[in-house]
Amino acid sequence: MRKEIPHHLVDSVSPAENFDANRFLTLADEAIADITRRGKKVLVIGGTGMYLRMLLKGHCEAPGRDEEIRKELRERIEKEGLASLYRDLRKIDLPSAKTIHPNDPIRIVRALEVWKLTGIPLSEFHERHHFQENRYMALQIGLNVDREILYANINARVDIMMEQGWFQEVQNLLQKYSEKIQPMRSLGYRELALAFQKKVSLEEAINQIKKKTRHFAKRQLTWFRSDPSILWYPPDPKRSIEMEIKNFFGGSDV
Repeated sequence: MRKEIPHHLVDSVSPAENFDANRFLTLADEAIADITRRGKKVLVIGGTGMYLRMLLKGHCEAPGRDEEIRKELRERIEKEGLASLYRDLRKIDLPSAKTIHPNDPIRIVRALEVWKLTGIPLSEFHERHHFQENRYMALQIGLNVDREILYANINARVDIMMEQGWFQEVQNLLQKYSEKIQPMRSLGYRELALAFQKKVSLEEAINQIKKKTRHFAKRQLTWFRSDPSILWYPPDPKRSIEMEIKNFFGGSDV
């Protein structure tokens, strides 16, 4: 696929580098400018809901990183466990807690960081951000897959990734980088790292990845369904989707 269609922002940073929505926005804007200068159309596929919203709406008004607060929160995780921080989040910002998985330290720390800096829930910043004018004219299309089929596809995808060497990839990363780098805390990599360290069996890690990915997909659907500008299609009638895209681009080929 990557040989046939140019992809952007893939393999663009080192695993050891911190990457956040602000940096994504900078790189995405550069890629979009480059593509449009060459007279090509831009397709943004997949992605985290917050990153896509930021691409369309621009920077959120929430404050930037504060390393002292993050250090304090990480130390609390080591002493008290992540569940303690998640309980605090539920008390101060229940809407954010409902969209963040209890085992997601990056987003839990971020939400608590914003509260400590401003006294305003992160969900309130997101709500304000939602109503900003779009930075780009965009046609947003979502694929409405039956829940059972979606979950079956997720399970199959994990199995395929394992067959294609995902566990070996994690092993190679752990030989070069610390287990504390940002990518190793992400869904899937975290579980396989634990299996590599013999803290859980590989079978248990795979089952956990499938389960957590299904939960993540459910939360993603909740996020995207709150956006009235998304046009939802079943994945089968490709012709209808193609016509929607061509009409948006004035009838020209993509």
